[in-house]
Amino acid sequence: MKRLNRRSFALHTLVPLLASALPLMAWAQDFPSRTVTIVVPFPAGAGPDITARLLAAKLAPRLGQAVVVENKPGAGALLGASAVAKAAPDGHTLLLTPSTMAISPHVLSPGAAGGVDVNKDLVPVIAPATTPLVLVASPQMGVKTLEEALDAARKTPGIAYGSPGNGSPMHFAGEMLKKSAGVDLLHVPYRGVAPSITAALGGEVKLLFTGLGGAIQHVKSGKLVPLALTEKSRSALMPSIPTATEQGVPNVEVNAWYGVFAPTGTPQAAIQRINQEINEVLKMADVREKLGNAGVEVLGGSAQVLADFMKADNQRYGTLAKELNIKAD
Repeated sequence: MKRLNRRSFALHTLVPLLASALPLMAWAQDFPSRTVTIVVPFPAGAGPDITARLLAAKLAPRLGQAVVVENKPGAGALLGASAVAKAAPDGHTLLLTPSTMAISPHVLSPGAAGGVDVNKDLVPVIAPATTPLVLVASPQMGVKTLEEALDAARKTPGIAYGSPGNGSPMHFAGEMLKKSAGVDLLHVPYRGVAPSITAALGGEVKLLFTGLGGAIQHVKSGKLVPLALTEKSRSALMPSIPTATEQGVPNVEVNAWYGVFAPTGTPQAAIQRINQEINEVLKMADVREKLGNAGVEVLGGSAQVLADFMKADNQRYGTLAKELNIKAD
């Protein structure tokens, strides 16, 4: 009798669980059922856009559906984030954004992007890559090292440094350098990576903080002089570039990651499928080569890796924005 009772209990317990799992299993087999859209909150041609388009091309045959990239720049990545947050939470609309999204809420005025809360309205899927940040100099400045650049700044206060925009990770790096080295530099923000690179190449600004991806070809050709990485360690992409800390300037550590997010409420089965497929794509030799050539380092891993990045940056930049008095237009 006891055995029968145990069997009966097991059946009464397992049958409802199996019944509730069947619709999810069927849904997972049908996903995706239509075109998948990856929203990039920056203009075409930037590092996040290059990464998104490379992933899209490789994901399409694996998912059995078209994967398209849609650019929605503005408000420090928050316009694109808002569009994805408002999309149907079914896995067919994704956001691929740099870590700027974690900074923007701390430097933009409230409501600047339709009231999206990036920590509540979006869920992490995967961090496919990181891109080192680098300080470069125009050859017109006549310096070869970070120390030479800082000596020039001490002799001539107010030397201009450029960045892709107010409130960008590069802006934070510049203000951290000013504070750590005790120099007076003038921040000149541009509307994106490409205009800031053009300004540095033309000598409009003598110094520039940018992602290595935007500068790597110009560094290799000698059109820009690499001075320092704002990382804890050197990058395998260009190991000859020392970090600021190595050169005696501590506390100038700002990294940039790329993250894929989905609207909150997206089924876990969809998140797991996308995470798995992107991780497989990142193992491909041609993908790693193309990303490396674009100055992007492959990362990948679980959704928790991206969740940890987001949490840490949210806390860190919230504090730094107040300490450094950084605000975006």
